[in-house]
Amino acid sequence: MTRSVPRRTEFAELTHTLRAAGLLERRRGWYAAYIAITLGVLAAGGVAFVAIGDSWWAVALAPVFAVVATQCGFIGHDAGHRQIFDSGTANDAVGYVAGNLAIGLGFNRWVADHNAHHANPNHEDRDPDVRIPVLAFSPDQAVGRRGIAGFITRHQAGLFFPLLLLEGLSLHVTSIRALVEDRVRARGLEAGLLAAHTVLYLGAVFLVLSPGPAVVFIAVQQGLFGLYLGAVFAPNHKGMPMVSAEDQLDPIRKQVLTSRNIRGNVLIDHAMGGLNYQIEHHLFARMPRPNLRRAQPLVAAFCARQDISYAETGLIDSYVQTLRHLRTSAAPARVAAA
Repeated sequence: MTRSVPRRTEFAELTHTLRAAGLLERRRGWYAAYIAITLGVLAAGGVAFVAIGDSWWAVALAPVFAVVATQCGFIGHDAGHRQIFDSGTANDAVGYVAGNLAIGLGFNRWVADHNAHHANPNHEDRDPDVRIPVLAFSPDQAVGRRGIAGFITRHQAGLFFPLLLLEGLSLHVTSIRALVEDRVRARGLEAGLLAAHTVLYLGAVFLVLSPGPAVVFIAVQQGLFGLYLGAVFAPNHKGMPMVSAEDQLDPIRKQVLTSRNIRGNVLIDHAMGGLNYQIEHHLFARMPRPNLRRAQPLVAAFCARQDISYAETGLIDSYVQTLRHLRTSAAPARVAAA
């Protein structure tokens, strides 16, 4: 990782360019339509689920609910970044409903961890997204891994996507743990909404389905939810340069050099919740999602003028790079086990 000195005028120049283009303005109408469509799909799925009734065919709807849950996660993500409203209270309200109530994810805990990630992306000591006990994102992290953690680390490239099937369960567990350890504000509200989600979700499934199909439905829906969510977030930074305490990067380079954009179209934009524009999102976290596509060529041109490396690739290639990086990072664990 290269070093650089602070260049505040660069960031001010880029901010001025995007503000002049109107890209930092709120898009309340867009979000109103997006949330309404998401709720409409959820309602239609619920009606279909009840209409099918106690049948194994109901499991076929699990992928639909996994997609809706992930889209709710994207709404919560945008609310957590204050992209939807000027008011923090209004954004929090949307986040609590989309996160805690809709998908059982502790909004407060997630926002704290995600803000830490944004402050120090790919930092070996400060980014919670690269401090995972069973995965190594640098050779140093793989040193000394033993037991089950060591086995998973040694084979992490091959196990990465299967492990994402457990991401939904992991999010639920960490949300509950944060409540138990009293690491969230508005603890009573978070606990109440998580309890309401659990009652509504499990109640609906077990009221309609007998135990066998119900358990399979939950496993498929939660597994695909975790896989979808993880597959969206993983290519944004994994395989990009890692940062250590010795690196001294200015705000722009700290975000751009550790992030990767995914080329695509409007369908990719929606499927990835706008996070395919990861560079623009990390530079301007409060920029409304629908503005990221328009900001991308302006940011890319700015980076070219400033000779800042700007990473952009296709979706499949991003996964190839991610898996290649995971394999390289796990090398010390494989050598130690040999």
